[in-house]
Amino acid sequence: TQIGIIVETGEAREVHHHCLLAGYGADAINPYLAFEALWQANKEKLLGEMYSSEDALVAGYKKGIAKGMLKVMAKMGISTLQSYKGAQIFEAVGLAGEIIDKCFCGTASRVQGVNFDVLIDESHRRHTIGYPAKEGDVISVLNNPGDFHWRSGGDLHMWNPDTIFNLQIAARNNNVEAYSEFARYANEEATRRCAFRGLLKFRTDVNESIPLDKVEPASEIVKRFATGAMSFGSISQEIHESLAIAMNRLGGKSNTGEGGEDSARFNPLPNGDSKRSAIKQVASGRFGVTAWYLTNADELQIKIAQGAKPGEGGELPGRKVDEQIARIRHSTPGVGLISPPPHHDIYSIEDIAQLIHDLKNANREARISVKLVSEIGVGTIAAGVTKAKTDHLVIAGHDGGTGASPLTSIKHAGLPWELGIAETHQTLVMNNLRSRVALQTDGQLKTGRDIAIAALLGAEEFGFSTAPLITQGCIMMRKCHLNTCPVGVATQDPELRKKFKGKPEHLVNYMFMVAEELRGIMARIGVSTVNEMIGRVDLLDTDHAIDHWKAKGLDLSAILEPAQVVFEGTEFYCVRQQDHGLDKALDNELIRLAAPALEKGEKVFIEHEIINTNRVVGTMLSNEVCKKWKAEMLPEDTINIKFNGSAGQSFGAWLAKGITMTVEGDANDYVGKGLSGGKIVIYPPKESTFQAEENIIAGNVILYGATSGEAYIRGIAAERFAVRNSGASAVIEGIGDHGCEYMTGGCVVVLGKTGRNFGAGMSGGTAYVWDPDGSFPCRCNMESFELEPVSSAVDILELKQLIKNHAEYTNSPVARKVLEDWENSLSQFVKVMPTDYKRVLAERATASAA
Repeated sequence: TQIGIIVETGEAREVHHHCLLAGYGADAINPYLAFEALWQANKEKLLGEMYSSEDALVAGYKKGIAKGMLKVMAKMGISTLQSYKGAQIFEAVGLAGEIIDKCFCGTASRVQGVNFDVLIDESHRRHTIGYPAKEGDVISVLNNPGDFHWRSGGDLHMWNPDTIFNLQIAARNNNVEAYSEFARYANEEATRRCAFRGLLKFRTDVNESIPLDKVEPASEIVKRFATGAMSFGSISQEIHESLAIAMNRLGGKSNTGEGGEDSARFNPLPNGDSKRSAIKQVASGRFGVTAWYLTNADELQIKIAQGAKPGEGGELPGRKVDEQIARIRHSTPGVGLISPPPHHDIYSIEDIAQLIHDLKNANREARISVKLVSEIGVGTIAAGVTKAKTDHLVIAGHDGGTGASPLTSIKHAGLPWELGIAETHQTLVMNNLRSRVALQTDGQLKTGRDIAIAALLGAEEFGFSTAPLITQGCIMMRKCHLNTCPVGVATQDPELRKKFKGKPEHLVNYMFMVAEELRGIMARIGVSTVNEMIGRVDLLDTDHAIDHWKAKGLDLSAILEPAQVVFEGTEFYCVRQQDHGLDKALDNELIRLAAPALEKGEKVFIEHEIINTNRVVGTMLSNEVCKKWKAEMLPEDTINIKFNGSAGQSFGAWLAKGITMTVEGDANDYVGKGLSGGKIVIYPPKESTFQAEENIIAGNVILYGATSGEAYIRGIAAERFAVRNSGASAVIEGIGDHGCEYMTGGCVVVLGKTGRNFGAGMSGGTAYVWDPDGSFPCRCNMESFELEPVSSAVDILELKQLIKNHAEYTNSPVARKVLEDWENSLSQFVKVMPTDYKRVLAERATASAA
């Protein structure tokens, strides 16, 4: 551009304000009032002794704002400020067209809202608080607005001390009166002033009301309920298991979250209860996602995004990673864990289709689900994902959420689920796709009224997160990330966990009360089953009786638009199963040929041709191994399969222990994804004349999320080799960019060049890189690790054995060359050692010596 725009404003103070100004084109911002306020606070010693001068304070503020803006840019997938500036990647919620057209031209604002008159009125009201007309009304300190925590007299929160108290009394004592008081406040006060559904009312003039005994029983309704994806690690073992037991009693579903699940929970308890979570989540971190984990699921959920913090990966601080969590997540105790923002095997709708297909192969009985976030265009995305063969979709709203979310995400990311579920249902119906997929929504669902509106807008299943935690004792301290939860809910501290008082029956009581409230509404509006309600927006209307000075300009017609039926015979809810094409899989033949091993544990050798349309080879076979032989699987090399040709995508995904698969040829992307104890060997055809170490023989994202097993690849792999590896050993002869990214365990040996950004986010495991010309350090991202010579006897033995294996399995000239000149070659190897991992190992060694 030819001119710079500098904004001088007293309004900008939070990260989001700066993001907004930059996003609409500002080159520089002078938030003078923020500086003045900080200087005054420092002068009054409110900031302690942290800042010795005004310049230091300004530098600290600027650093904090810059880090917050970087976080926002990262979750939008933008790496430079130049790309972010002026991009206008926003949707307005609650702004009238006159403001959009004048100030934010081109920005979506689907529900209209306040105009300039309201903004002026609000500014006057705020100014009057600080500068009242009467001298007697002057206050010495402004009230805490309660933006993030509930404060008496501050902003309205959907959860406050009264609602928490009433819900806990209702759940613990099965007290219908307490629940009615909770629901009354939630429906008539909190929701009405905080959510779009609060501005809607039911129409009782469309159908005649029906007797309550003609309505679907609560015992059937609760089967549509699920608890949210809260990982063991973010919450304690006690509450995680309590939620699972309760939902299994109801016939509903609990969700593991992205932290894996202890396999001991897969076995029923003596009294018939089960701690097993029906929904196993597969998130970007792939923590604990093994073949055995996937086999023990009724539903496999791909988390694309989280309603409370869309675009961000999870983060578990090292202080919450104890021995058990580390074991389940295949990581190291005391070392923090980071989930990448994206799935590294999803960069297009075709990639989602591939992952859905991979997971369906890993467990043919399980329903495959994809979790999306409410945003403009989510209907189009949902249509694409439905065509990609998902069985189930979740549309998550912004106002649910983790107490560990960044503040900018809590306040300024995501959209209400009412917009998302309505758009998704309308789009799927219009494209005749609604019959293929079940729709679920979540985000501050807490009463029967919420469920009724969700169903009428298009949902047939319903997720609860915060309310179940409250029934179990949560008091909304919002310290979930600090490991200091005083009621034993969001902590791993053994002493604090003793304070947990929740019981499964508390959640069971609550869910049945929600279902009974829903039944009462169904009787009033004249529908007997939940299926009859789905998408019936004609039973909803805007509640014009609500008189609020900010609500008058809202237009909810986009939410209440009836779904357009274009094709004859279009259904409004899921009535048919997707065809995943599993009957065409090569694994059907492999399962038949491997029958002696599957049934009796006998060794078998199979040789077979393979072409690149043979995808996910070995995964259905691994599922059969897990079903028969459980967690132990089979002894090494029990099933030995030799393929000739070119392997398709996801070769050996979640390959089970006891299976060895060799390809004489090459392979596509995602080889060994989630490797679960199996062994993979790839080398070029014996008659080939090219030098394998100079050619790519396998594709991108190999060994993503591998938890155990071995891989030996003679040749070069493309980008993101061993990303999020947490336990597999691998030898490769060269890799592309971003190798060993986010790795938490295992061992990788690279007998050749690496690409850029090696080891970004690596927090565990080790890598050995052969670096004869000394060029490796300049290709590293050394924020989280150090480079060392290979000197300890243990390291030397490990490295040499892996290279010997590589030479034996692949007949690699490179491996033979290294072994023949071992003393000289050893000095050319560089060990990549994560600093946190090294610290924990040293602490363990010290403790053992003591």
